[in-house]
Amino acid sequence: MKFINSKNLVLLLLTLGSFGMVKAQEVTTDTVKKAPETSKNFKGRMKIDGIIATVGDYIILDSDIDKNLIEIAASGNDVSKITRCQMLGKLMEERLYAHQAKQDSIVVSDAEINSTMEEKIDIMLEQSRGSMDDLVKFYKKNSEDEFRRYFFDILKLNKLTSAMTNSIIDKVEITPEEVRNFFVDIPKEELPVIGDEVEIAQIVIQPKITKEEKQKVIDKLNEFKVDIANGSSFYSKAVLYSQDPGSKSNGGYMKVNRKSALVKEFKEVAFSLDEGQISEPFETEYGFHIIYIEKIKGQDVELRHILIAPKVSEEALKVAKEEITMIRKKIVDGEITFADAARSSSDEKETKANGGTLLNPKSLDTKFDMTKLDAVLYGQVSNLKTGEISLPYVEDDRTKGKLYKIMMVTNRIPSHAVDYSQDYLKIKEFALRDKQIKEVAKWTDEKIKETYIKINNEYRNCDFLNNWLKK
Repeated sequence: MKFINSKNLVLLLLTLGSFGMVKAQEVTTDTVKKAPETSKNFKGRMKIDGIIATVGDYIILDSDIDKNLIEIAASGNDVSKITRCQMLGKLMEERLYAHQAKQDSIVVSDAEINSTMEEKIDIMLEQSRGSMDDLVKFYKKNSEDEFRRYFFDILKLNKLTSAMTNSIIDKVEITPEEVRNFFVDIPKEELPVIGDEVEIAQIVIQPKITKEEKQKVIDKLNEFKVDIANGSSFYSKAVLYSQDPGSKSNGGYMKVNRKSALVKEFKEVAFSLDEGQISEPFETEYGFHIIYIEKIKGQDVELRHILIAPKVSEEALKVAKEEITMIRKKIVDGEITFADAARSSSDEKETKANGGTLLNPKSLDTKFDMTKLDAVLYGQVSNLKTGEISLPYVEDDRTKGKLYKIMMVTNRIPSHAVDYSQDYLKIKEFALRDKQIKEVAKWTDEKIKETYIKINNEYRNCDFLNNWLKK
């Protein structure tokens, strides 16, 4: 946005929690009086490694800068304009947040980090199509164990950093008056332009599962229970057979409490069991589950679970297609409105009550930027005029299986300069982020003053964004 300056944009990126595998655009924009070495030649020679900075309990090695630059380059980003001073500034910010998180007793469990690590390793292996040995060599480690210890430490630092940042911004609230003042202060020539947007509604028909298919899954899960009672590993069963993409790779592990965003049936079973117990198979909208309780710690439950969805028969798919085709015909013929048809016939609980209207999960309003729609949704609505309905199509949902859908564009909003009355929710989001940015900047300035910080002489000529040198 034009009205967010470069310094604030940096803080905004941090505010949004973009930690971990860094990208070039997330690097702080520190200016450099005399850069010790630019990223253009970081591959060209080997430097003697050593401590270049200390922030509280954390140290930064010269090689940490190289590793981050290599990761950025490996992600396909341009590193030619990123200086070592800029990278050091970013690394110090991360360590300041992590250090303060420990001072504030923010706890990140090892089990949570191990779970995240397994997921990220699986993603890296899938994207690179390589082996664990290739990963170990890329990160210049001597063994898989050494790589895992190194990666664990990175993820723990990132988790602490993210948790500390969130603890700062979560307290920030904004009033309608502040939103209006924020908008009024934007120069007219700098008002951002909102691209073409659409409002969309949908009707979903989920093919019905037969009793026979459900029983097959229940029998399979009961077989697993017997195997586990006889010594088989629940972890291995989950990795091999669970269809839950979020937990499959780490053996079905989840840490939940009563506030966790899980379906009611799942939480009811999870909190009815004691440590060491395995549930009977039970059904949710996603399929059938069994749960094993590993630990109960106060309000938190650490568990593993296996999810298997019953298969949908070809006959059930045919019936679902016929049903949604008939619904579309009635709407087109004027026998019923799209909204009323969604309320009476749609199988998607999240949208049927409001006539099938989709909510944008990022902005929580009904408008979708056309350029940011996923490919499948874009393909269905891009050529529809306001009030037009797509032909029925089948979508393969990763948790619910095959679904039949029809879509309607309820409103098209042409590209325009942001308008207070029309785009209030977006302006509120901008204003809140701006306030969060300022709060993070204020917090950072205060914590730098009271935290032990030491920077190697080679980097003391850097002109950092933050007052790391305490001048």
